[in-house]
Amino acid sequence: MTTVVNEQWIEDVWGKIVAKVERTSKRIGATFPYASVNGTYNNETNDWWTNGFWPGLLWLIYKENENADFRDIAASVEEQMDETLLGYEKLHHDVGFMWSLTSVAQYKLLGTEASKIRGLMAASHLAGRYNIKGQFIRAWNGENQQGWAIIDCLLNLPLLYWASETTNDPRFRHIAELHADMVLREFIRPDGSSHHIVCFDPETGERLEARGGQGYSPDSAWARGTSWALYGMALSYKYTGRARYLDAAKRVAHFFMSNMPADRAPYWDFRAPVEPETAYDTSAAACAATGLLEIGRAVPENEAHIYNEAAKRILKLLTDEYVSWSEEEEGILKMSTANFPKRAFVNVPIIYGDYYYAEAIAKLRGRTDLFW
Repeated sequence: MTTVVNEQWIEDVWGKIVAKVERTSKRIGATFPYASVNGTYNNETNDWWTNGFWPGLLWLIYKENENADFRDIAASVEEQMDETLLGYEKLHHDVGFMWSLTSVAQYKLLGTEASKIRGLMAASHLAGRYNIKGQFIRAWNGENQQGWAIIDCLLNLPLLYWASETTNDPRFRHIAELHADMVLREFIRPDGSSHHIVCFDPETGERLEARGGQGYSPDSAWARGTSWALYGMALSYKYTGRARYLDAAKRVAHFFMSNMPADRAPYWDFRAPVEPETAYDTSAAACAATGLLEIGRAVPENEAHIYNEAAKRILKLLTDEYVSWSEEEEGILKMSTANFPKRAFVNVPIIYGDYYYAEAIAKLRGRTDLFW
């Protein structure tokens, strides 16, 4: 079912998002923002994994207002990423994050043939990382990481589903489903929590161990990883209609909802000790909210309100307590955390938090034609 919530605060928030992005885009331009440092977004290299989120935010708004400046900036960012796409060696599992919100978005909106080709090239690379023995898509390129898979990769699978639909060739979808099924077996626990990293023997496919990664420990519950699992499984259901993915998304959703406090953002890990320096992660809440709305579209109307209302509560909390409309801060959603174990960008705006917040608000307003 389509979620449309006719409440004035939602329209007000959307208007403020548009106005803020119109303002910040004049300075950020065709660069690669990742994290806000003292109120200003930094600029990463053209191979950084989050490089799709800024263009994705621009395309999200462009769909409604056809702002030519947004179109041109997003297209320029995509073109600059050709160096990475064609250079090959710096490509990794996160090509879905990078090219779903750039090339796939532009192709869906404008029918740009060059963007379609970029998306298919990225999908072919992602498919090429599939390990047939362990039935997983390899994560990073590091030494001795040939057998590593991570929960984040669920959000890269839509690129493969899209490629199968676009080419009328099921081989991309087969790989996506096999990886998603592996996640059901090896990552998502019965209570709905998830591992961040699972390591396999790359030769035999044998499961070796789970690792904490960006979470507190192998057995903890990294908040953003939980949101990746929630939204990723919902998107796999959207493309395949397979009930096991929707069931998993709902299980993770109930874990997230039962562990997120009603009056504040989630901590960076649901099972980490709460100490004075414990960080929050609003980006996890924003990603979970858009995932909850996706579940709401997939279930019967008498069940959908559970997920839609939970998403709306999260977004209202974020709006009231964690959003900045100030000209002194380029980020929209404050108090996100990139990597707490490494103390990297803790309690600051991060571009994917901004994107997921805006995407969720767009869904509340009735948007269904998104880029994943």
